[in-house]
Amino acid sequence: MTRIHSDTEFKAALSALSLAQQRQVGKRFIDHGIELSDNPRVTKAVTFVAASGLPAAAEIADGYKAAKAAAIESYTLCGHEGDWRRQASHFVAAAAAACPTPEPQAGSDGSVAWSTAMNVRMARVCAKIADGMGADDTEARKQYEILEAFLAAG
Repeated sequence: MTRIHSDTEFKAALSALSLAQQRQVGKRFIDHGIELSDNPRVTKAVTFVAASGLPAAAEIADGYKAAKAAAIESYTLCGHEGDWRRQASHFVAAAAAACPTPEPQAGSDGSVAWSTAMNVRMARVCAKIADGMGADDTEARKQYEILEAFLAAG
């Protein structure tokens, strides 16, 4: 089994995946942080990834639109109130929007899984701040494990 020890190795492994595989592992990252979301549309937005077979372009577009709307709505709410828990929920919504991005965005590294992972990590940081704890690398290490298991399942 491939062991991942750093973000450099993590990012390289993610970049080697197809877009469909990136969405599958991205959904696993989101699933690990979904409890930080207070918006049921976020979960629904990425359900197409779990469906058997390849999702239709319309399913991907619908998931993207729903997650993007949730991310915009949560950004407005968390920015207005300055609430760390709402911030965490916003980052989960942003992760859910990154996962079904129809095409890699110009200027990005092209990895929807990397963007998804980073947003889930930010959600965890916000939750830790809300709980009065310091940030650590627990989420990064968990994501390494999730990716290692995904690669091993091949």
